[in-house]
Amino acid sequence: MLGPVGAGKSSYFNTINSIFQDRITQQGIVGSNAFSITKVYRQYQVRSQTTGNPLNFRLCDTCGIEVDKRPDLADLNYLLEGNVPDRYTFNTEAIHPDMQGFIAEPTREDKVHCVVYVFAASSIKTIDENTWGKLNELQLRMNDRAIPRLIILTKIDELSETLVGDVSTVYRNKDVQNAVQCISEKLRVSPGNIFPIKNYESEIMLNDSTSCLALQALDRMLGYANDYLTNQHDLMQ
Repeated sequence: MLGPVGAGKSSYFNTINSIFQDRITQQGIVGSNAFSITKVYRQYQVRSQTTGNPLNFRLCDTCGIEVDKRPDLADLNYLLEGNVPDRYTFNTEAIHPDMQGFIAEPTREDKVHCVVYVFAASSIKTIDENTWGKLNELQLRMNDRAIPRLIILTKIDELSETLVGDVSTVYRNKDVQNAVQCISEKLRVSPGNIFPIKNYESEIMLNDSTSCLALQALDRMLGYANDYLTNQHDLMQ
């Protein structure tokens, strides 16, 4: 998961984890600072509530993308290739092959199979052109590797008062439709690959409409990851 600072990447993992655990969880560290709260690259696994065993997918959380700060495009390239270990701490030093823990020969399981951009719907218009440029440049690198991508729009309840407390009408909401269209044009991504959601943040209980939106996005990203693996398998035949 990639995106600007404060977009809700860690909160999305917490939301998915909450749904599978049937309770509000906060395994991922979240905050609302102007600077990224997440400093450590995490490969989160969601576990079965009944068995405790990890499910067959991981959600990878990175620090927020900021102009002239790490991770830069070279760092993100190593992330895509699976060279970066879980719990790597982002700092001023570039990721390089001689660093401790660098995965020189990543397996298929180490590599990224789907990239998810996460944006706060209420903050799209404040994103500067340099950040858009950084994200578009990253997309070119994903295209070279045929890595699929989709977009999650968080904080939709901050975009429209009619969605506060009930997000079931999200797809009929004009403000959300405008936000989806804006992102679609900026990143040249089909609106069908943009998922407006609300993360669990201040809630004390789960609710169906919030959970369904988050699961729709997860279902699509797992489907795309499976498509990517199928294509890679075909290339090796």
